[in-house]
Amino acid sequence: MVQGKNFVKNNTMLFFLIILFILSMLFVPRFASGGNILNVLIQVSINALIACGMTFVILSDGIDLSVGSVAALSGVVGASLIKQFPVASVGLSLLLIILVSVVIGGICGCVNGFCISKLNVPPFIATLAMMNVARGLAYVATDAKPVFGLPASFGFVGLRKLGAIPVSIILMVIVLVIAYVILSKTAYGRHIYAVGSNQEVAKLTGISVMKIKFSVYIISGMLSALGGLVLASKLQNGQATAAQGYELNAIAAVAMGGTSMSGGRGGIIQTVFGLFVIGIINNALSLLGVSSYWQTVAMGIIILIAVIMDQFRK
Repeated sequence: MVQGKNFVKNNTMLFFLIILFILSMLFVPRFASGGNILNVLIQVSINALIACGMTFVILSDGIDLSVGSVAALSGVVGASLIKQFPVASVGLSLLLIILVSVVIGGICGCVNGFCISKLNVPPFIATLAMMNVARGLAYVATDAKPVFGLPASFGFVGLRKLGAIPVSIILMVIVLVIAYVILSKTAYGRHIYAVGSNQEVAKLTGISVMKIKFSVYIISGMLSALGGLVLASKLQNGQATAAQGYELNAIAAVAMGGTSMSGGRGGIIQTVFGLFVIGIINNALSLLGVSSYWQTVAMGIIILIAVIMDQFRK
């Protein structure tokens, strides 16, 4: 009996996701169509890359408000590079452009990590500053104008399919699986949980809290950059205004899934649940003709509910 109660308690979000999916199939027109389900997966894939990095940060008892701006900056860099050095097909040149964009995100993460781990700047302040710096650099680099007229090869990660499956979904699955293995099967993952649970105890056990904190922001920056590149590839342009509000989507997905906002508890599986809950809600509201402004309101309510649920679980 106790085991049954614990199972229900530990899988509340899974049951909620199943119920939400069934209700959407029954009451939302066209929701259950194959094309729409694929569209939900594509929309989730971009947020999943960013939320995956956010999971590492929140598990370590941190927060990263710069992910949307870093995504926009990396998308602008990738679009600008491929416009200057166009490639006719997918190959080494395109991979190098992707690598450069991801490195840009990693550098932003390095700055965040250094300020937080070495200079003891609160994560909220450090990443808020980077949010403005990265967005400002994106505006400066483009003179506030979109980078368009890109070769078709740039659409590989955002628009192309391998067989019947979009590349963005394949990329999402690969990143989520790697992240799950790192967090649940490696010593590094256990160290992240330890730092998030209690930094002082982690120090006493020989864990380098500084290195863990530094590294999770690099991971967040690189995955945010990858998400921004997929978004730019999907839109076939780079915009300094892209990915606005994506930091809220990522935080909402992590928190809604059940990962503790104070660190040390949760993981990738929980983030996946949160991603699909938010993805289904947004898609259902869109199909019902609900204004995007009300969808923003719904997102704020979701975050609030997730934090309240976290307090009850604690």
